[in-house]
Amino acid sequence: MTEPDERRCGWARGASELMTAYHDQEWGRPSRDDAHLFEMLVLEGAQAGLSWATVLNKRENYRQALDGFNHERIADYGQDELDALLRNPGIIRNRLKVASLVRNARAFGEVREEYGSFADYLWGWTGGEPVVNRFTEQAEVPVSTSLSDRISKDLKKRGFSFVGTTIVYSYLQAVGVVDDHLIGCPAKPS
Repeated sequence: MTEPDERRCGWARGASELMTAYHDQEWGRPSRDDAHLFEMLVLEGAQAGLSWATVLNKRENYRQALDGFNHERIADYGQDELDALLRNPGIIRNRLKVASLVRNARAFGEVREEYGSFADYLWGWTGGEPVVNRFTEQAEVPVSTSLSDRISKDLKKRGFSFVGTTIVYSYLQAVGVVDDHLIGCPAKPS
């Protein structure tokens, strides 16, 4: 049963069915699944300068175009695969964003080798527990924090791109490292 729209987080009120389902069932839910963590890293990077609705509407196209978000396959993409992606109208065809896919897939694999999993790396920043915020108004939710600043800086040092502090904060929200569901939102997991 769908909850009354007015109780949801502000960005999900009056949203499409796809956006509502994403808010209610995925956003802010702690994920420790490396495949999902990579998928969301790709999608959050693709969002830069665009709306989340635009990216969410292209998610299935990305899944098909990127071998199911398989970071090992993407790490091996050559120029032919990148050129094909740039011709694919189902994804965001920004040259820099497309080029970042290979770089980020390789860096993701390196982090996994170093830490055993990307989840261990990511959740290590918070001691394995989500940061639970208690905001009551959408205007209170920040676009970045000192945590996203630190992670962004570290990811860049490791060779990732499209991981500025605002993108990283959105990513942390998306994968549940940060719980920014508003107080009273029926989707608040904690």
